[in-house]
Amino acid sequence: MATLRDIKSRVNAIRNIQQITKAMKMVAAVRLRRAQERILRARPYAHKMEEVLHRLVCFTSSEAHPLLQPRSTGRLLLVPISADKGLCGSFNTNVMRASWDHYRQATGEGKQVFWVAVGRKAKEFLLARSQVLEAQYVHIFTQLSYSHASRIRQDLLRFYWDLGLEEVRLLFSEFKSAGQQRLAQMKLLPIEPADPASCPVSVDYLYEPSAEMVLHYLLPKYLEVQIFHALLESAAAEQAARLAAMEMAYQNAGEMIERLTLLYNRIRQEKITKELLEVVTAGEAIRR
Repeated sequence: MATLRDIKSRVNAIRNIQQITKAMKMVAAVRLRRAQERILRARPYAHKMEEVLHRLVCFTSSEAHPLLQPRSTGRLLLVPISADKGLCGSFNTNVMRASWDHYRQATGEGKQVFWVAVGRKAKEFLLARSQVLEAQYVHIFTQLSYSHASRIRQDLLRFYWDLGLEEVRLLFSEFKSAGQQRLAQMKLLPIEPADPASCPVSVDYLYEPSAEMVLHYLLPKYLEVQIFHALLESAAAEQAARLAAMEMAYQNAGEMIERLTLLYNRIRQEKITKELLEVVTAGEAIRR
């Protein structure tokens, strides 16, 4: 049985951990508020960019740009977006499990899979399974900026042409609310051709110099915006997951302290009762 000193030491250690989790929870709350503000500002721009591109694609042929043309090379590039740190619940696990499921499904169909890791946890996960990384982007979420999305876009386009890829797919966590994150995936390349049924029936705009030329300049910008949007979603979802994890850890630490305190008091009472019985027994023996 544990001694009173051992129990007291455990209680003090758990109290220290509880203070750390409380501090991490407060930091995560501040970072979540900032990340949430950024994602709420970025979403309308990303959606409007997608709407403009959709309208352009509707009134141009799929041969207007090579990025609109489907391929059948049997080569797939997966880009999981994880966090650089842990202590955020199942955030990293969910992304990497979904990425690995895609990998096994693709290899089962005879496709060749390439990897680009965004986040240190994704890098460590893939390297631990002897996967070769075409590129890795770690420690970018501390000072996340649009330049990171631009650099990733340039590399992904280079891989798309050099490796003869059939598809480039992003896998990340989408921020829904402080208590809910949803696993999402985005087919980044090639860009899906427009469905004629979903095209607007109204008169199209006049494009200068031409719709094809506007599309040529808009596509790289569109890819950057979608990548940046995915990075912002992942950053906000990470902080929300860390906030929830630290809140749960704080509550669990409190419950452990309560149980250990009750155990401490029970053992202490038993010890006092035992000493009283020994005193009473000794007194009775002396009187006899």
